[in-house]
Amino acid sequence: MTERFEESEAETAGSDGGDHAFESAANEGERAPDIPEDAVEEAERLTRLARNASDPDAADAYRDHRSELADEHGYTPRVREDDDTLVLYPSEWMADGTVQLDRIEETERAVERPLSGAGDPDRYEGVTEENATILDRFEAEYGIDHAENARAYATFLENHHVRSLEEATIDDRKEFLEEYYPRNAWPNEDQRAIVDRSLELLEEHLEKRNE
Repeated sequence: MTERFEESEAETAGSDGGDHAFESAANEGERAPDIPEDAVEEAERLTRLARNASDPDAADAYRDHRSELADEHGYTPRVREDDDTLVLYPSEWMADGTVQLDRIEETERAVERPLSGAGDPDRYEGVTEENATILDRFEAEYGIDHAENARAYATFLENHHVRSLEEATIDDRKEFLEEYYPRNAWPNEDQRAIVDRSLELLEEHLEKRNE
């Protein structure tokens, strides 16, 4: 018996999928002891960067980096499409890109991280600090008007989703531009005219930051 995933990692096309073959420890508030927490967080960050990258080559590079990172600890990353969850499986459970359920002895060794949803309120302080650092550098490079638009975007992400700018999704951006920005940002005319460009520059800035 197996849990199947597509071998392609083209996440923007939604190619990762699979059924819930078991309930990992991530759903029970635990995590596997044999992969460090910082490695799990980095794998999650790289997954978000890959799915939000505008350049397909950059997206592939992020996924390759994620695979290399997981492999260093004996794990294989997959994104389960049906509930949008990053799953890190012990590599010995895998064969030909597929989880072999008959090899699973301790389900708690797998790690799951949801990639969508409201976020974790306990992370709020860390998210705001990370965003503040990004915004300071962004303003120094692109000026006050672009920075104010980016700052409004960061405020939206922090207050509505408890996400950093690096974790933002395409849906977050759409919600911000269509709903939050017109009602809550109070931009001046110059800022309103360039908001789309501001977010494009912010994305480029984040990609350069992670090269």
